[in-house]
Amino acid sequence: QVQLVESGGGLVQAGGSLRLSCAASGRMFSIEGLGWYRQAPGKAHELVSTVTWTGGRTYYADSVKGRFTISRDNAKNTMYLQMNSLKPEDTAVYYCVARREYTAVYEYWGQGTQVTVSS
Repeated sequence: QVQLVESGGGLVQAGGSLRLSCAASGRMFSIEGLGWYRQAPGKAHELVSTVTWTGGRTYYADSVKGRFTISRDNAKNTMYLQMNSLKPEDTAVYYCVARREYTAVYEYWGQGTQVTVSS
């Protein structure tokens, strides 16, 4: 099992920045990838960004490219999402997720952290 705990959400004005953190614990040797999903009110989950745990290969949704940066600190078992130039449409609950090797399914989810961007 893998446990994920997010932190760093909050309220920010449009154009501002926030950094989300995800502390991972448990059977991390089985994890190949981590990422962030978000869910805005009344909308489906959206995959925002991912990073491979060892190689550091990244993916960004078009909606956040150039504004968000994902990173990880393997020594601390922690992943980050630096969010700059925030927009009201970035308002959502952000979830840290993880997947095991040889699967594309993110089966481990954190409890989520609220990000609210005011206009």
